[in-house]
This record gives sequence, C-alpha cells and structure tokens, in this order.
Amino acid sequence: MAPAARASYLFAMVTPALRAWFVVHFLIDVLFAVPLLVAPEWFGGMIGWPRIDPLTARLVGAALLAIGVESWLGRNAGLDAYRAMLTLKVIWAWSAVAGIVVTMVSVPDGPLLGWVFAAVFAAFGAVWTYYRRRLGAA
Repeated sequence: MAPAARASYLFAMVTPALRAWFVVHFLIDVLFAVPLLVAPEWFGGMIGWPRIDPLTARLVGAALLAIGVESWLGRNAGLDAYRAMLTLKVIWAWSAVAGIVVTMVSVPDGPLLGWVFAAVFAAFGAVWTYYRRRLGAA
C-alpha cells in the first residue's frame, strides 16, 4: 500500500465516536481543571469537599488540563497518535480509580462525591480501554 493510502487508511480507523469522546473528555477535564488551578479551596467547598490541600488540588488540575487539552489538540490525529494518547488515558484513569478507592476506604467519613469521582474515572477508563484494545498493538 502506498504511504499516502496507508496514512488515509490509518486515519479512518479512528472512528468519529472516538473523536467525539476526545472532545467530551476535553470539555469535562477543563470544566474541573480551571477551578482546581485558580481557586481550589472555593471549588472544593462548592462541590462539598471538606478539606482541600491547594497544592494537591492544583497538581490534579494541571494533570486534568494537560490531558484534556491534549484530547482537544489530538482529536484529528491519526491512528498512531490515538494509540499513544489512549495508552496514557488508560493509565491515568485506572490509577486515579485506584487512588480514589484507597482514599475512600481509608477515610470512611469521606464525602460521597469521592465515589462519584471514582465512578467517572472508571467510566472513562472503560471507554479508553475499549478503544485502546480495538485499535490494537502499536
């Protein structure tokens, strides 16, 4: 297959649905990232999180912003870029789930919202894992 035809074929293997998931991911990440970076104590109080460490909150905000913006910037990329981005997203989502669950189990009086965050990260983790497996080996 000619290089141009192969590139077109690989680009087409990334479905419109996956590209749409990347846009949704960008929007959700930025929605949470900006207030975590700018006003973590205010945002934490607004969503019912009783104790906020501003340094940790801002690091989470920075990670969400970086991954979310990369979703936006890479939404029109080809197959190889999607494989790499999905690998990162799978690692990020499932490690976040693990961290949240360990925290929620070790802090029994933690806010219910922690479990909601775990569920959101697990849902994204499932989506990213599905698409990463669908796109096959790098």
